[in-house]
Amino acid sequence: MNSKATLPPYKILYEQLRKHITEGSYIKGDILPSENELCTTHNVTRPTVRKALDRLVHEGYIRKKQGKGSIVQGQPQGVGILSLSGTTSAIGKDNLETKLIVKPSLIKCDDAFGFPLLDFEKEVGCYRLERLRIMNKQPIFYDITLIPNINLPRFSSRNFENRSLFEIMRTAYQIEVLGGEQKLMAIKADKKVQEYFNVEVGYPILRLDRKMETNKDGYSFYSQVYCNTNEYGLYGTF
Repeated sequence: MNSKATLPPYKILYEQLRKHITEGSYIKGDILPSENELCTTHNVTRPTVRKALDRLVHEGYIRKKQGKGSIVQGQPQGVGILSLSGTTSAIGKDNLETKLIVKPSLIKCDDAFGFPLLDFEKEVGCYRLERLRIMNKQPIFYDITLIPNINLPRFSSRNFENRSLFEIMRTAYQIEVLGGEQKLMAIKADKKVQEYFNVEVGYPILRLDRKMETNKDGYSFYSQVYCNTNEYGLYGTF
């Protein structure tokens, strides 16, 4: 059941405010309605409003300033947990493209990029998909993701082109990334990575192997991300 009626009140309010920000109804520098106004217009309690606003603060959509209220920061720019800091050009939503290289397919595996899987995860298998992220027409991320096939109806039929995987997991399955573990390694580009990034064989690449823990008890998903950071720096919390 994925209807909004099944969500707790703070999540309903969070989704509505988040949508207003991402769609541009509120732009950077705007001030959201006060907590009292949100309580009245959405018929919710003050703790509900604060919980929704706190989540928007945590995700970088707004910041709070005493005496002024909740100030819109705009839509955070990033790729999943990783965020980008441009060194040669401005980064904007319209400049980020997500290209699906390999559609989701169900596979059997014993581990996920060095992270051991639970016996149940091995039994049900994982959906594997590959994507290329392009910023300002320059390929910067190639990622492979493994997602255990546990209560993911119609997953393989969903559209992953120019869509955030985290957003799909959150809105379609109520699965949210809370944190996790990652391993970083400097490697040389192999032939496959060379072709995706249009670099020479042996070009230095950063590889991240990640286990992402979620709000669903005992449920994680995994990714291996190859990063071409020649013109971009990475930052963010995890």
